[in-house]
Amino acid sequence: MENYQYEKKPRVLCLHSHGSSAEILKKELVLGWPQFLLEKLDLVFLDGPFLLQDKVDAHDIFHPPYYEWFQANKDFKEIYNFEECLQYVEANMEKYGPFDGVLGFSQGAILTASMPGMQRERVALTKVPKIKFVIIIAGAKFGGLEFGCPKLASNAFASPIECPSLHFIGEKDPRILNEEELVGCFMNPVVIYYPEGHKVPNLDAESIETVIEFINKVKKIKMPLQGNSNL
Repeated sequence: MENYQYEKKPRVLCLHSHGSSAEILKKELVLGWPQFLLEKLDLVFLDGPFLLQDKVDAHDIFHPPYYEWFQANKDFKEIYNFEECLQYVEANMEKYGPFDGVLGFSQGAILTASMPGMQRERVALTKVPKIKFVIIIAGAKFGGLEFGCPKLASNAFASPIECPSLHFIGEKDPRILNEEELVGCFMNPVVIYYPEGHKVPNLDAESIETVIEFINKVKKIKMPLQGNSNL
């Protein structure tokens, strides 16, 4: 029975970028990652809880509606509607889970990166199993170089995050310093640099091998029985 459990595909909740959607992130991954790699994961794509109010010019090839996970002011120092965001994510994790890991891109990655720490502090996501791993594409740290910090995430990075993490960093991304700062918050992070900007990367053979190794490693993580025991 245990061997069967290890052979199951890890179920992964996928969180899109700001002004995007579940369908757009799915297309972005399909365009950049080979099918045989995507098939190693059971990917579930979720729309953000808030319809984007601003006009978005970056998605000419994709159709609306566009969503966001939370709102912020122009300099990103004030974060709004974060508690509602977490309640929405948790409700969907209960509905479509249980999930083994979370994948996020850009704004979705900022949220993803904070989730294990908030679970550890028992301030959010207490009704769902402990997150076994995160995959972060172009992420950043709440309370870091550029972003403010919502109250619920105030202690998310107070100590190193032990949750296994795989980070994708674009060498031409204007926010590369934010991404490298975030990497330093995790214990033993796996980092893949790619020669592109702020986008879902096109993976080369070496990167694909690194991703496969990471997936094989996290598949072997044994978690305690979940439920009220982790509250």
